[in-house]
Amino acid sequence: MKTIFLLFITLLLISACSWVDKKQAQAYSAVAITGDSSSKTPLSADQKKYKLAIRAFADSTFKNGTLNGSFLVAKDGQVLFEQYEGYSHYRAQKDSITVTTPFHLASVSKTITATAVLRLVQEGKIKLEDPVSTFLPGFPKPAITIKLLLNHRSGLPNYVHYMERLGWDKKRRITNQDVLDFLITRYNDISIAPADRGFSYSNTNYALLALIIEKVAGIPYGAYLKQTIFDPLGMKDTYVFSLADRARSMPSYFYSGKQYAFDFLDLVYGDKNIYSTAQDLLKFTVALSSGTFLNANLSEAALTPYSFEKPGTHNYGLGWRMLLLKNGKKLIYHNGWWHGSRTALYWLPDEK
Repeated sequence: MKTIFLLFITLLLISACSWVDKKQAQAYSAVAITGDSSSKTPLSADQKKYKLAIRAFADSTFKNGTLNGSFLVAKDGQVLFEQYEGYSHYRAQKDSITVTTPFHLASVSKTITATAVLRLVQEGKIKLEDPVSTFLPGFPKPAITIKLLLNHRSGLPNYVHYMERLGWDKKRRITNQDVLDFLITRYNDISIAPADRGFSYSNTNYALLALIIEKVAGIPYGAYLKQTIFDPLGMKDTYVFSLADRARSMPSYFYSGKQYAFDFLDLVYGDKNIYSTAQDLLKFTVALSSGTFLNANLSEAALTPYSFEKPGTHNYGLGWRMLLLKNGKKLIYHNGWWHGSRTALYWLPDEK
């Protein structure tokens, strides 16, 4: 395990029983992805050592077909190991999971939402300190800024919990606009903590950020991500879920193999609802490492810890969780969990 964590790790592990700017495309070509688990691309002695250690870890962790998902590890854009097992439709046609099978990223979607917001900042269209109410009229807390949504210091509770508790009709599917409207109309019934007093992880923050992206960009959230992130980075198997995608999207399963029913929370995006692959996430993370996709100041802001009310190694940046290690380095990551889907993305920037 110590050997593995020396790496720049992109890991997608899920158990689930045209517009491309030419200058941008040229900039990203310098950080192209190479190799795969069966590639003949030569590996260095260190890379071979890592690959053997990772294979031993995978063999001991995913015994007897216990992986229903995908697993990838890379360094310097070189894929050292990847493994794909199981079925996309577990109970129906038994279609095998492959390198191009998109998974529901759950909260790993937040890293991409945050990056989209930072791109708007980089383009000069918004500022991190702008009040949310500037973009979402009627928003009841003027002290809450875009930055406080990004780093989960807004004080807003999780809509997943309070909307049902306060009487939302579960026969009606919630939209992002519903999240905002409910927050405005039921403000006095929702317990909102003072802004910037502490860290409190909340899906509400990222559902609102998706609305802000739409308001500023003037196009739907999914279209903006496709234009700004997915297409320029060659993330061909990545998309934002909508009802039109139900036929092609991987269902979610209980451990018993029973399929989760589509429920009233399943249309909200920004906090979740991006589908992607391990290789596409590798492209995304390598682009963030390049220094060209986000400028140095924004890259540093994204990976800066913001919450120190409680001592400890765990912290949160702008769309990223992190471990502040005793040697002064950071392990950057985000996990996701929605219904039967489990995702994890780990990144060691110093080691690439």
